[in-house]
Amino acid sequence: MVTDREGRWWQVMECCSRCAAATPGAKTAATSQPPTAADPPATAPAGGTAPAAGAGTGAPQFSDDDHGLVPVPRAAPARRRPPQVKVAQRVIPHDLRPVVLRDELIELGNLFRAYQQRDQPDLELLADLQERKARAFTSWADVTSEGPLRWEARRAEQAAATARLQDQQRTGGITGGDGTAVTRLLTVPAQWEHARSVLAYVADHTPLPGPDARLLVLMLTLRTAHTGTGNLVGQDLTALGLTDPQDLVEKLTGCGWLSLPGTAGDLLASRPENATPITVPSLAPREDGTGPFTFGKKMRPKLSGWAQKVISDKKLRKAKATAATRLLALTLAAQTDASGRLGPGGQGIALTALAAWVPADPGELQQLVDQLTEADWLTDAALTDTHLTGQLTERVLPLTCPLRA
Repeated sequence: MVTDREGRWWQVMECCSRCAAATPGAKTAATSQPPTAADPPATAPAGGTAPAAGAGTGAPQFSDDDHGLVPVPRAAPARRRPPQVKVAQRVIPHDLRPVVLRDELIELGNLFRAYQQRDQPDLELLADLQERKARAFTSWADVTSEGPLRWEARRAEQAAATARLQDQQRTGGITGGDGTAVTRLLTVPAQWEHARSVLAYVADHTPLPGPDARLLVLMLTLRTAHTGTGNLVGQDLTALGLTDPQDLVEKLTGCGWLSLPGTAGDLLASRPENATPITVPSLAPREDGTGPFTFGKKMRPKLSGWAQKVISDKKLRKAKATAATRLLALTLAAQTDASGRLGPGGQGIALTALAAWVPADPGELQQLVDQLTEADWLTDAALTDTHLTGQLTERVLPLTCPLRA
């Protein structure tokens, strides 16, 4: 670089070291480097001359200021953040390990987005995707210990079961004798599991012995399951086929299981326009807001309606079926496979399990089975020393709650 006598401006030129040493007022700014293929083309600074072609990346850059031309620092390249990848509206961390889990989640996100672009649904494919999602989210929850991920995995399992059942119904996998799909009163596996949870709870918490008490406690539980309170009229009790409903109500209030504003007689005399409020203290939510059941207030009337539909079946009423027979009908409806065959996989129900749900002596069980057969509820029934096998008739298939395959 060469300056004028007053030092007001600088002139940059390219020359060899000997010429620079022989030029008055010249100073060496930098030594040029061998050019490379990645070098950008050289540009001329304001007020100066362009460096010769071939100046390397190490050549200085200059800018004007009040003191002349000074080097300009080269800006560091901006660091790019890795793009976000999502599955089910959740961001997959870029550092999630193991890598195979992260790859599976990324692939699932792409597959679900591709499925949403389909013109026609494929329920079998959707069920497979939901099952993969359930497994992947369970593994994700195991790695990160995040509770919502485990909850999302359970939702995916339910969605997979629902999609597979809908596919079976659509393709004729679950049909009646005329080949039409079965439309159930309770439509999804979650509802079926809740129905079984109520039956199991009542089997363990009925305060009085006998099938009459069990059936009454079951129906009262379904009326009050969410808050511990509900409304009842006399017809609700007389329709159950109980031997002495007033005596049972008095015993339930006497032991503290049930609370009424009046007497048992008042309850039996009540009509829809003046329903009786009832309270079951053991079903009231605890201080933390939880109770014995996990379903919400919208699910409770669905379950209660299902049970009422079973026990008030026209042919059961016509046959004047006992409380034990109606309780057995409820139990069998919740213990079939998708086609209506009794027990897991249609292999029958173990008598030890059946005795826990229906409090009847082994000798009485055959009579109850015969009553259900005569009422066109059960067919091909066979009672052995260990199991009850058979098939629910087509007319009651809509009331069944299939077991998981």
